[in-house]
Amino acid sequence: MKFFHLSDLHIGKQLHHYNLREDQEAVLSQVVDYAGSLHPDAILIAGDVYDRSVPSAEAVTIFDEFLTRLSKIDPVIPILIISGNHDSAERLEYASAILKRHQIYLAGAAPKDETEYLKKVTLTDEYGEADFYLMPFLKPSHVRNVFKDEIPETYTEAVAGLIRREGIDYENRRNVLVSHQFYTGEALAGPSTCESETFAVGGLENVDIKAVAGFDYTALGHLHSPQNVGSANIRYCGTLLKYSVSECRHEKTLTTVTLGEKGTEPKIELLPLHPLRDVKKKSGKLEDIISQADEGERNDYISVTLTDEIDPYKPKEQLEKVFSRVLEVRVDNMRTRNKLRELDEELSMKDPIENFAEFFQEMQGRKPNEQEMNVMLGIFEDILGEPL
Repeated sequence: MKFFHLSDLHIGKQLHHYNLREDQEAVLSQVVDYAGSLHPDAILIAGDVYDRSVPSAEAVTIFDEFLTRLSKIDPVIPILIISGNHDSAERLEYASAILKRHQIYLAGAAPKDETEYLKKVTLTDEYGEADFYLMPFLKPSHVRNVFKDEIPETYTEAVAGLIRREGIDYENRRNVLVSHQFYTGEALAGPSTCESETFAVGGLENVDIKAVAGFDYTALGHLHSPQNVGSANIRYCGTLLKYSVSECRHEKTLTTVTLGEKGTEPKIELLPLHPLRDVKKKSGKLEDIISQADEGERNDYISVTLTDEIDPYKPKEQLEKVFSRVLEVRVDNMRTRNKLRELDEELSMKDPIENFAEFFQEMQGRKPNEQEMNVMLGIFEDILGEPL
């Protein structure tokens, strides 16, 4: 059984202030072309279809056209979709009953009470049936009413609890989970993340991969870099496009997974994608960057770090004469490094209460009152174990 594993389409996203509609339409068109030529048994979309919970009309149109083109492929390819943390569960599930008749299966919200379970789609190939379980992005609070006695307090407990109550036959049936969470392993280095991804402080949102260890393949969404978590059958496919400057060195691909008979390892194949425009970082003196510009990159999204010791005249304006999509212009020279060093030294010399007071003033536009200062003083003393 062959299926495409997609996630984090982030339709409607902007890269800095640039609209990505053309870029997204172009790469989604390549997915449709691959689907038409390879005809997978299913297409999985593991969350973050849209970039915001209330997508624009333009974003909805792009996704509608994508699904419409896929649905015209004959014979029909089942499409399995879950919501991510950027999606609205209710909006994504709109018309789900009608779409199900066309083999488009939507799971917007996780089970809310004891009567609800994960949506399951069963597909068949020459090796028999394979069960696909759809688990949308969730927080422990979302599923607390599902459990009578042991209410989950952590993300791992919530995910593991929902899976456990499904009564999955791991011995005899092939099982695939589609999930949108931040999965980690105890003995593993943390997954590679990008600046366009956000996570809770302290790793509170982490889900231990032990919770999904029984599945033949776990199709993950949430991280933008394609990578395995612990083993090849627990995988983030990554985004189809580069959505931040930190992703400039990523090679974006379309992940194709082939499940053989029960007990065999899934086969992963990465199909090349060709973006309409690339995302690049350039560093050096302004004159060199301009003179060395390649004709083929003039329409790419460019982040520039200038190393000139003497500030050049209107650098952004000069760069925009060469590059049509300048994302940002940064400066990194001796003067800026010395300034940062001075700021670090000044900050390190202040006590934590003074730093807090300055931060509060900057954020709130006023000085903290006596009660607020006393609260923070108590917190710092609890952390340090001694009075300040």
